[in-house]
Amino acid sequence: MIGNTIGLIALALGWRRSILTWPAQLLSGVVLIAAYASAQLSGGVGKQLLVIGVAAWGWHQWSRGRQQAQDGSIAVRFATWKERGLLLAGAVLGTLAVGGLFTLYPSLSWSPWADAYIFVGTLVAMVAQARGLVEFWFAWLLVDLVGVPLAFNSGLAFSGLVYVIYFALVLWGMRDWWLRTRTPALEGTPA
Repeated sequence: MIGNTIGLIALALGWRRSILTWPAQLLSGVVLIAAYASAQLSGGVGKQLLVIGVAAWGWHQWSRGRQQAQDGSIAVRFATWKERGLLLAGAVLGTLAVGGLFTLYPSLSWSPWADAYIFVGTLVAMVAQARGLVEFWFAWLLVDLVGVPLAFNSGLAFSGLVYVIYFALVLWGMRDWWLRTRTPALEGTPA
């Protein structure tokens, strides 16, 4: 519950384009590693280690480009067609690879293909977020469309509720980032 709540905070901070989103994602990953380890779910531990690695990379990316927008926040933009193709190819190939791994080793996941889709979609979203791409929100939306029903069907009501809240934050954040690409920021004020 604590790890998922910190994850919600991280998403809200991402919507605000705050660099604090990355340490929050790291903390969420550490808490979730402890939870998965105590439940002896090695697949969950492995997934969170990768998420922590991408969060550290994202933090570095945003630290380097923090002053790109006139209001002092991260500048956001739409991906190029090439970047979209790479994100899509990474999502498809990653899901096939991780789903195959989860199928080969059933102890890693009770729902191999859905878990692979959610896991790889999360990594794709985090990479797009680190690059300041509006498509980051679309990736999260697609993850939530599978994550919400899977959580409720698996009897994980709290996780399902968290995904519903993620869904609302994603829609709100997507609108905000989209508008920021359409309206240039005035000097010293948010767009």
